Amino acid sequence: MKIIRNGSRKTMIGAEELFSGRVLIDPLLFKPAEPSRVTCALVTFEPGSRTAWHRHPSGQILIVTSGHGIVQEWGKEPQEIFPGDVVWIPPDSKHWHGAAPHAMMTHIAIQEAVDGRSVEWMEKVGDDQNPAD
Repeated sequence: MKIIRNGSRKTMIGAEELFSGRVLIDPLLFKPAEPSRVTCALVTFEPGSRTAWHRHPSGQILIVTSGHGIVQEWGKEPQEIFPGDVVWIPPDSKHWHGAAPHAMMTHIAIQEAVDGRSVEWMEKVGDDQNPAD
């Protein structure tokens, strides 16, 4: 058993090429030991901030813990998400997620690595694609 104490890991700022706006990432696990492939993080989005388009080879689970957010799969309408909502994003589904325009949003993101990779990043979400106002 291993206990990872709150505050024992350094908060990271989301990379500008992967996120629009300010995003704080708190890893919740150390690099998983085989055979585990699960990674997860507590991710906080400032109002209107969001991920770039991306996909996960084994899919992704988002558990909204606070605020008001938006998630969208490629070719589908954006969906609002709120505390307590659990979002399942299927494997290889191109999508983005982030905070609503006038609210922060925090979620726990859980995904599995396949061949050492848990995410494939793509282009940023265009302002015309994001319901920012």
